Amino acid sequence: MMLISTHHFRDIERKPEYLQPEKCAPPPFPGPARTMWFIRDGCGIACAIVTWFLVLYAEFVVLFVMLTPSRDYVYSIINGIVFNLLAFLALASHCRAMLTDPGAVPKGNATKEFIESLQLKPGQVVYKCPKCCSIKPDRAHHCSVCKRCIRKMDHHCPWVNNCVGENNQKYFVLFTMYIALISLHALIMVGFHFLHCFEEDWTKCSSFSPPTTVILLILLCFEALLFLIFTSVMFGTQVHSICTDETAGPAPLPHQTKGRQTRTSMWSDGPLTSIATQTHHGTAPSALVNV
Repeated sequence: MMLISTHHFRDIERKPEYLQPEKCAPPPFPGPARTMWFIRDGCGIACAIVTWFLVLYAEFVVLFVMLTPSRDYVYSIINGIVFNLLAFLALASHCRAMLTDPGAVPKGNATKEFIESLQLKPGQVVYKCPKCCSIKPDRAHHCSVCKRCIRKMDHHCPWVNNCVGENNQKYFVLFTMYIALISLHALIMVGFHFLHCFEEDWTKCSSFSPPTTVILLILLCFEALLFLIFTSVMFGTQVHSICTDETAGPAPLPHQTKGRQTRTSMWSDGPLTSIATQTHHGTAPSALVNV
């Protein structure tokens, strides 16, 4: 039985007529001031706004429904400080994950002059992204939302309106951890508050009416339980990918794994922005491959 490779078209693109590096315009000269990284995606912006709204809703219920009416001032102060600190750290991590360049490859650098300046040795292959006309480092993938190639791209997360890549994965990990902690903390406080209200009069355990208090607490309970499960799973997968130095992005092609002898952890101090070249047997010397 004949097996047909799903990436057979990439072998065709190695032909000179498909490479066409002269069609890539030189990258623009960077200005003196670096612009802020922000993805203008409607779905991602809406998800980010919803994330902030849900955290602020939890803040409102915890402070004004559960802690402020409580007669135990020590309990209210300690839990208020802990919850607000975790919420602040979660929102700060969310902003850093959303506004940090995840590791975008310079756009339009696959020009004929730049490729000639690499002085490739025989048997070396440079991988080029035909969508953003960039030289792709090892384990870089093109994001259709960011419209850029991202180094060590894990996935595009609409909740942070950004890709999770080499430069912002630590902020994404912290964000999922803090959200899981405040969700667990909110669930515990909701449980204690229900027990306290069942033992005493509902009119004394909250400044709102009993039906309103119950609705607000139930909504918070569902929100906290949902995000506790979701962020705990995400946190676990991210920690696993960091420990194994892997990403959840598209699987590498067979020719990208050939000749790879060593790995470099994404938390290392060494620069990972250099041009990646791979040894690929059977190809023409100094080949440019569209991937």
